[in-house]
Amino acid sequence: MNAPSTPPTVLITGANSGIGQAAATDLARRGWHVFAAARSPERGQAAVSQIQKDSGSIAVELLQMDLTSFASVRRAADELLERTERLDVLVNNAGLTLNDRQLTGDGHETMMQTNHFSHVLLTSLLLPKLLESDDARVVNVSSRVYERVEAMPLDDLNFEHYWGGIRPYCATKLANILFTNELHRRTHDAGLAAFSVHPGVVATNFAQNFPAPMRAGLRVLRPLLRSPEEGAAPVVELVTDSARRADAGEYFDRHTRTQQQPQATDRQAAERLWDATNEITGAEWPAT
Repeated sequence: MNAPSTPPTVLITGANSGIGQAAATDLARRGWHVFAAARSPERGQAAVSQIQKDSGSIAVELLQMDLTSFASVRRAADELLERTERLDVLVNNAGLTLNDRQLTGDGHETMMQTNHFSHVLLTSLLLPKLLESDDARVVNVSSRVYERVEAMPLDDLNFEHYWGGIRPYCATKLANILFTNELHRRTHDAGLAAFSVHPGVVATNFAQNFPAPMRAGLRVLRPLLRSPEEGAAPVVELVTDSARRADAGEYFDRHTRTQQQPQATDRQAAERLWDATNEITGAEWPAT
């Protein structure tokens, strides 16, 4: 049990810009202790300073983490557990889009490792600490674009043959939901509430690596896109709203609980993805 005098604590990946930074600012303003994960120490510290200024809270700390490196994820998780006695919520927010297929130093497709593999590993490493909380939650930021994928390419998770347009990115967003569903099935009875959420189409820099015609189209539409603060609002709701625990395991399109498409509710696919991801990352899950 957590001592009532200690503030609730959250770790947010990709907290140095966009939705992640906006969510960190909102939660810090509400009195949360925020760990802001970022790959670059310089950009991360600049974001932390801005979050502290905008929120009026000094309880915001940088956690350096490179999601393209499993070793970095493990080091960051160990460091976090040394720096805090409490962790209530993990927000797996960081996301990457790429125009060209690239591999990480671990030998995996970079978007898949950043958007899915490393978040699964991070969740497994932090789950024991999360389960010490009276209100443990994991919020996985996905996207409605998962609907463009007919089925998870389980035999080609590094997208060697699956490459083309934004289809690989869409597959990583489907992976986020499949992971959420399987995490819910395996840990809900132990006290974890897991959610996946589409925050809306938000004016962030996430699409900077899209093909030029798509970037041009987004620039034209930018005045119509939601602000990072608007995109962060449904994430913050899933972190803080006590009533939302009753919706654990669900997918939200912004603030609305939304029925998932068949490719996301495929339990066999979720189980196969879970097993494959654990084998790739070396993730080990505590008995729950």
